[in-house]
Amino acid sequence: MNLNFYKYHGTGNDFIMVDNRAEIFPKENIEIISNLCNRHFGIGADGIILIENDTKFDFKMIYFNADGSETFCGNGGRCAVAFAKYLNIIKNSTNFTAVDGPHFAELTKEVISLKMIDVTDIRIRENSVFTYTGTQHHVELVEDLENYPVYENGKKIRESYDEPGSNVNFVAQVNTTTFRVRTYEKGVENETLACGTGVTAVAIAMHKTKKTTGNLITLLVEGGSLEVSFTEDSGIYKDVFLKGPAAFVFKGEIQI
Repeated sequence: MNLNFYKYHGTGNDFIMVDNRAEIFPKENIEIISNLCNRHFGIGADGIILIENDTKFDFKMIYFNADGSETFCGNGGRCAVAFAKYLNIIKNSTNFTAVDGPHFAELTKEVISLKMIDVTDIRIRENSVFTYTGTQHHVELVEDLENYPVYENGKKIRESYDEPGSNVNFVAQVNTTTFRVRTYEKGVENETLACGTGVTAVAIAMHKTKKTTGNLITLLVEGGSLEVSFTEDSGIYKDVFLKGPAAFVFKGEIQI
């Protein structure tokens, strides 16, 4: 079977995009998903995103990590919105659904603003914060982030959590509303150039622990810059928006 695909990235977080409205993609075949994401023997990506029809929303986004596990991805969500516009499913705003529930998004030139889920589960620990922003995230402030062993320590922390594990974000504060972030992603099992749910977790964790009083936070990642805004009421974070670019890279065809 020949599969038409598109490659997109959001600040270096890269995805294979498939128009699956005809339901042709073998979603149950984890081996195919892993092979397509393999950077040496496949197309290469952090994950695969399928765009499907939905009776209540503009479209359904299905996201698979490179290992075939299903979750939600913030940068992937922004790329899904850009891809849906390319497919003429939407115009400059949309309501779509994903594994963690419904999402709203707006497109303004090259910036896509994606509404994330409300964040209520925030657990402050001795040296870290754990929260759920569509998937699980561990947030930890560290010294010398530039030279920090993200892969080695991220893998240890990721595996210290019970299944399904946790993504791990290492953070350095730049100023009162800016933070530098490097992320080890479960499912990819490596550091990625950006993580949308990760920077969302960092922004909320930094506000919760009073490292910032701002509600518009700039997150510097390996692949660029993202913004997270929110409102907070009685410890619940609402109107959470992840903002940043989503770029088309190339399209192609591959036999699977």
